[in-house]
Amino acid sequence: MKNQSVPTLSVLLIILFVASCDQPTSEPKSGEEYSAQIRKIIKEKNENIEAFYASGMIDSAAVHFADDCIQFMPNQPAIVGVENYKAAWKQNIQFGDWKFDLNTQEVKASGDLATEYGKYTLTFSPNETSPIPAMEDKGNYMVLWEKLDGDWKVL
Repeated sequence: MKNQSVPTLSVLLIILFVASCDQPTSEPKSGEEYSAQIRKIIKEKNENIEAFYASGMIDSAAVHFADDCIQFMPNQPAIVGVENYKAAWKQNIQFGDWKFDLNTQEVKASGDLATEYGKYTLTFSPNETSPIPAMEDKGNYMVLWEKLDGDWKVL
């Protein structure tokens, strides 16, 4: 009986070892290479968002925002939630053309979260009924992104 246990145990250990070697390795979810991959995704999304703002397509821009997003505009209360985001921007676009130029400088990603640091230029061209004067603004921005249901969204 003892002699049969040793070969059986040896076979089981070999099977376990071989099975553990066959496990696919998961891709790294942090580090410079991962951040570079996410940066590319974010830059493409920013290009789409810029185009949607320029053409007044706020509902299309909102697709890139999480349901519970928060947006901080200068000298305004925070805009909380994608529905409030859409309402605020639909009001803004009725006064003229908004052109954003978003330039991603750096992305740090880990797992399903990423932080984007960038520089922006905003140009507003009012229509004849606008209470907002023409303006151009330049500055820095920071965005927190989260991968939700397989898609990166602005938080």
